[in-house]
Amino acid sequence: MSESAKWYVVHTYSGYENKVAATIQKTVENRHLEDLIFDIRVPMENVTEIRDNGEKKEVERKLFPGYVLIKMIMNDDSWYVVRNTRGVTSFVGPGSKPVALTEQEVASLGMEKLEVKLSYQVGDSVKVIDGPLEGFIGTVDEIDLTNRTVKVTVSMFGRGTPAELKFGQVAALEK
Repeated sequence: MSESAKWYVVHTYSGYENKVAATIQKTVENRHLEDLIFDIRVPMENVTEIRDNGEKKEVERKLFPGYVLIKMIMNDDSWYVVRNTRGVTSFVGPGSKPVALTEQEVASLGMEKLEVKLSYQVGDSVKVIDGPLEGFIGTVDEIDLTNRTVKVTVSMFGRGTPAELKFGQVAALEK
């Protein structure tokens, strides 16, 4: 099967997110659907709550109450298993057609850590290949893997000018 798995969002009854995730996980194991449904998540965040008495407490809170994210290959079997899980009301999408999250949405949610291989490192000379500084040569000062940016000092009008660019805007100079 050449299809690749994508992230889908499932709407659940409020408060049933963890139960739905656990039930789907159990169904995947029992029916041996590991090749269709790969990951099930209820996105959480840590929040500091301040109580009436001024006491601070760290609590884990659902990022999207009423929703569960599932990485799966969409076909009739996987759709049926998820859709007929107790507590699931629907897939997110128009009508009955589920819509997968885009790569940008998945990245912004921090659902997947994409491994990045760069052809340059700090101290290397790079050429700016996109944006307003296109064509300039600069030196890599810092690489930010989290935000997928690189800080480069570009020589402009005889002085070093710092610029923050996206990974795709710079390329290593041929050695």
